[in-house]
Amino acid sequence: MPAVAYVNGRYGPIASAGVSVEDRGFQFADSLYEVVAFLNGRFLDWDKHLWRLRRGLAALFIEGAPGDAALLQIARRLVAMSRHTDGLLYIQVSRGAAKRDHGFPAGIAPTLVLTARRFDFAQRLPQLEKGVSAISLPDQRWARCDLKTTGLLPAVLAKQEAKAAGAFEALFVKEGEVTEGGSTNMYMVDGDGRIVTHPVSARILPGIARDTLLDLARAAQMEVVERPFTLEEARAAPELFLTSTTAPILPIVALDGAPVGEGRPGPVSRRLGEMVWHEVRSQTGWRG
Repeated sequence: MPAVAYVNGRYGPIASAGVSVEDRGFQFADSLYEVVAFLNGRFLDWDKHLWRLRRGLAALFIEGAPGDAALLQIARRLVAMSRHTDGLLYIQVSRGAAKRDHGFPAGIAPTLVLTARRFDFAQRLPQLEKGVSAISLPDQRWARCDLKTTGLLPAVLAKQEAKAAGAFEALFVKEGEVTEGGSTNMYMVDGDGRIVTHPVSARILPGIARDTLLDLARAAQMEVVERPFTLEEARAAPELFLTSTTAPILPIVALDGAPVGEGRPGPVSRRLGEMVWHEVRSQTGWRG
């Protein structure tokens, strides 16, 4: 079954979907998005994604998007049409289409686009056991990284540089401190076994997988410290790992070509991996 899309009330194949060339999402990246995992046909952390979307819409003064119940109905119908049990639901809301001008146009409706595609979450399980590599790069993004906008060019360039280096992810560094990854949140384990991650601020996205992982860690009496950490600390840490919607947790076993810790997943990331995937299965019934 080909990937399917919803655009402003119409469902159909992605190949035949489209928006106006004057859409502000295309012209200015004046738009927000969410990526929601569905496994076994069920959405993972739907309410958290919806909260972040609503927060972003309010911050950008985008009004008129469908309400929560209507958006859930559209999402469920689209996933059912896709016939995929495991995949990614992409939601994008732009300010709408209007004559190109920087100021907000009056009297236009937002553009709503959803797509549903297959995604193989089972590929993450062997990566969890083996770990992945990362490179470090300067963080050259704008000052509101807490908003999940479609203005992703710095992340695109960083992810491409990581790919060219044979790495899974790029780790962003600003003023010597690790912020997050190209499409992930970042963590280290310090010498005392504490989980350290950058606090929520304008410098990082308030990740949904991040929120879930930290809740699980605290519930298990694992110590969490939300503070910035430096690239030097990351290189010397016994463990590094990342989280995202498409990679609920992955250990980083090499950074900039050098091993992290012993060069294999450590005990903290292994324990967290068990808890995170238990939560995924608990929410969705997934048995992959």
